[in-house]
Amino acid sequence: MVKDLFERIQNNKGPLGKWASQAEGYYVFPKLEGELGPRMTFHGKQILNWSINDYLGLANHPEVRKADTDAAIQYGAAYPMGARMMSGHTDIHEQLEQELAAFVHKEAAYLLNFGYQGIMSTIDALVTKNDIIVYDVDAHACIIDGVRLHMGKRFTYKHNDLESMEKNLQRATKMAEETGGGILFITEGVFGMRGQQGKLKEIVALKEKYNFRLLVDDAHGFGTLGKTGAGAGEEQGCQDGIDVYFSTFAKSMASIGAFIAADKDIIDYLKYNLRSQMFAKALPMIQTVGALKRLELLRNHPELKDKLWENVNALQNGLKERGFNIGDTNTCVTPVYLEGSIPEAMVMVNDLRENYGIFLSIVVYPVIPKGIILLRMIPTASHTLEDINETLKAFEAIREKLVNGTYKKIAETSVENVS
Repeated sequence: MVKDLFERIQNNKGPLGKWASQAEGYYVFPKLEGELGPRMTFHGKQILNWSINDYLGLANHPEVRKADTDAAIQYGAAYPMGARMMSGHTDIHEQLEQELAAFVHKEAAYLLNFGYQGIMSTIDALVTKNDIIVYDVDAHACIIDGVRLHMGKRFTYKHNDLESMEKNLQRATKMAEETGGGILFITEGVFGMRGQQGKLKEIVALKEKYNFRLLVDDAHGFGTLGKTGAGAGEEQGCQDGIDVYFSTFAKSMASIGAFIAADKDIIDYLKYNLRSQMFAKALPMIQTVGALKRLELLRNHPELKDKLWENVNALQNGLKERGFNIGDTNTCVTPVYLEGSIPEAMVMVNDLRENYGIFLSIVVYPVIPKGIILLRMIPTASHTLEDINETLKAFEAIREKLVNGTYKKIAETSVENVS
């Protein structure tokens, strides 16, 4: 008997979807209003916002707003029409690619319409069924989905664990010798939940023992790490060892789109084999022109990154001094780890938003393991030390409630138990 396809969907909403009736519009799919920045409006109240990835504060920078507006007036939202390969190619797209490649110290670059689909397609294009993929178990969903497209073998290693990396490289080497393929190693420059840098320097050193190529997703590192902001590879002094460098415009560049950078022959290959770009409309001119302006500001105004790190250090040091566990983050991403149920997390976040005016992201399973609650904050260059002090006072005020079980008691009586 053939089941109705929708029967499963109607009976099982998924690990996040089952909370929809209680969470939607508040904990998930919240509606933030007003100009992007540290102070926005949520449910009619002003809140202090720690949940947007506008690291360098470019979203409302006057030069950025002007560049976006001028591009919209000149080109409209449609131009260019068609895929790059067919009718959507322009000098401006080429200029942006050249400047991005130079900025991250690579020979060439190629624009991607979206980061998520772009890296998925990049992984798909780089490997055949005979090749082996080795990747971090904590890799972002876009990497995992890209690996799922792979028709060959793949191995995961324990997060940032060098012994596990080497063990799986040995397994991959043996398998590749049998299939006649190669090895693609994938990691992140910055892991966006935990805030840890990937061990890029150590991974590059493993090339002396094993024959593999390295793809790095540096979405959170681009613009925030390294002397010039060129990312985690520059920060760790191993940018040359990264074979394919990826980053999105959705973080430090405060826009949409992404790029990959590598040796010219690799980029030339990807241009003709990257299905998500070959069969999709080119990045619109508004985003392309706007990205050029953002990159110019990133290059020429190091004080933006300096201010960002002033805020990062003030927030993270303040949390640690107050006894909060922020793990071993060594980037701007600021996680606060707690143990407890999803209902407890909901009560605590509600308290922070309603009584202290602090808006931050709540991250739970399946994004992170069961039993762990992660409150993630993203400091930006637009935040002030006053914002940070206000936030630290709020965390200090809820400290007792975290310890004495107040949130657990409230959750048991006010949050419906969803199995």
